[in-house]
Amino acid sequence: MSKIDIPSQFDVLVVGAGAAGLYTALCLPESLRVGLITKETVTLSASDWAQGGIAAAVSPEDSPKLHIEDTLKAGAGLCDVEAVEFLAENAPSCIESLVNLGVAFDRHGSSLAFTLEAAHSRPRVLHAADTTGREVTTTLAAQVLRRHNIQIIQQALALSLWIEPETGRCQGISLFYQGQVTWVKAGAVVLATGGGGQVFAQTTNPAVSTGDGVAIAWRAGAILRDLEFVQFHPTALTKPGRFLISEAVRGEGAHLIDDEGRRFAFDYHPDGELAPRDVVSRAIFSHLQNTAVDLATAHVWLDMRSIPPEKIRHRFPNIIQVCQHSGIDVFNEPVPVAPAAHYWMGGILTDLMNRTNIPGLYAVGETASTGVHGANRLASNSLLECIVFGAQMADVENELLSKNQLTVSESISNPLSCVFSASEWQNQQEYLEAIREKLPRLVWQSAGICREESGLESAIATIESWQQDFANLPLSQFLQSLCPTESASFNLPNIDQQLRLWAETRNLLDVAYLILKSAAFRTESRGGHYRLDYPQADPNWQVHTIVQNHSWWKSH
Repeated sequence: MSKIDIPSQFDVLVVGAGAAGLYTALCLPESLRVGLITKETVTLSASDWAQGGIAAAVSPEDSPKLHIEDTLKAGAGLCDVEAVEFLAENAPSCIESLVNLGVAFDRHGSSLAFTLEAAHSRPRVLHAADTTGREVTTTLAAQVLRRHNIQIIQQALALSLWIEPETGRCQGISLFYQGQVTWVKAGAVVLATGGGGQVFAQTTNPAVSTGDGVAIAWRAGAILRDLEFVQFHPTALTKPGRFLISEAVRGEGAHLIDDEGRRFAFDYHPDGELAPRDVVSRAIFSHLQNTAVDLATAHVWLDMRSIPPEKIRHRFPNIIQVCQHSGIDVFNEPVPVAPAAHYWMGGILTDLMNRTNIPGLYAVGETASTGVHGANRLASNSLLECIVFGAQMADVENELLSKNQLTVSESISNPLSCVFSASEWQNQQEYLEAIREKLPRLVWQSAGICREESGLESAIATIESWQQDFANLPLSQFLQSLCPTESASFNLPNIDQQLRLWAETRNLLDVAYLILKSAAFRTESRGGHYRLDYPQADPNWQVHTIVQNHSWWKSH
C-alpha cells in the first residue's frame, strides 16, 4: 500500500472501520477534520461478517415498546433501561438513514422484509439476504470515501492513548504506521475497534478482533464494565474459520439434531432451538459432554431440510456457498455445528453520548458498554447499536475540539532508532507466536461456555506470568519507554507484521486477564456468564461488574 503522509493533528480520530467507526465518521460534522484508522482495509471487520440482520421496530405490527421489552428480557436483569429505550426509539430513524444512504435491505414488493430471530416477539430483523453486515459496511465505506473531510489511514495500529498529565484528558494516540511509531494529536478520540473474540480458541470473529480498544483504554485508566459477559453463538460451522450459521436459519425453521437425529434442544428449554443464545449454547455443550467421545472435535447438526429449498436459496445464498466449499449440501444433509465465542457484551463504560470517564475519549459499538445488552445481547441489536450510538457523535461538543492545539513545544522529535540483532528479534518473535497459540486455548478451556473457580484462578496465574514475561521483552521495554512526542523508527524486515504481532499479543494478554478476573469475581450464573460452581442467578448479583486499573467492584 502506498505511503501517505499523516498530519500531526486531527479534530477527531476514529479508531476502527467496522459499522460503528464508519457510521461515526459519517455522522461527525463535515467541518471537522477526521482521521479514520484501521488495522486492515476499510471493510474487514466483524460487522462485515454479520449475517442475521439489524433489529428495528418499523413494521406496523411492531412497536419500540415491544422491542424494549424483548431486549430487557434477554439482558437478564442487567440492561440499562434508559439506554434500551434510547436504542429502540431511535431505531426507525436510523434505518431510514441507512436506506437513504443506499443500504439495499430485502423487500416484499415495496415494503421492507422482516424475519424472526430467537427471543424476539415479532419479526423485526431487516436483512440483505444473509450478508447484511457486508451490505451495511460496504455502503458506509463507499460514503466515507466520498467525504473530503475524512482521511482513511489503512494498515495502521493504534498502540496507546496520549493522556495529558495535568488534566487527564485524552489528546491523541500513539500510532504505528509503515515502520514508524508516531504521536497524532486530536481534540477527541473515538474507539470503535469491535470485540475481542480472538482471545478464545473457537470464535466466529475475524482475525482483527483482538480487543484492542478495551485493552488500550484500560491501560490509560478508563472504567470498564461487565467484561465476563461473552455471548457464545450456538451454531458455528465446525470447519476451519468457524463460519457463523446465522440464527435466522433457525428462525426460518431449521432444527438442531444429535447423531441419532433427535431434536434434543427441547430437553433443556421449552423454546427448543429458539431459546436465547446462551441457553442453546449450553444445551449443545451439555449434550455433547454427555454423548461425545472427544469434546475438541464434537458437534451437533443443524438440519435445514424442513425449510423450502426456494426460501433457502433466497435467504441464505452465502451460507449455501460456504457450506458447498466445505463439501456440505444443505439441501440434502445437515450441517455440523458447535458453539463459538461471538459477541462481547462488556466493554468501556459509556453514557448516551458515548463519553467515557476520560475527557476527550469516546467509545462506540462492541468496544463500548452502553448498557443496552445487559448480560446477554438480543439477536441483531449489535449492528443497530453501532448505528444509533454512532449517530450521537454528530453532537460532539465543539468546545472539546478547540482545546487541543499542537504547540511548538510539543512538536514531535526526530525518530529514535530501534535496533535488535537478528537472533534477538527471532527469539522475541518465537515467544510471541507461542503465546498467541497457547493463550486462546487456555481462555477457551477456563472461561468458555462453562466456568468454575479452580480453572479460572489457575488461568489467571498463568496469564499474569505471561504478562510479566511479555513486559520483559526488549521490544516491550523499548516501546513502553517512549514518551509522548518521542517517535521511533525500525529498520527490520517484515516490521509491520512483527509490530502487529507484538501489539495484538499485548492486547490479548490484557483482555484475557480482564475476562478471567471478571468471571472469577461474579459468583453466580447470568446471561452469557455461566459458573458450574454457582449455577443459579443470585439477586445480590443483579449489579454490574466495574473495573478500573486492577480494582473490581459492584455497581447498580
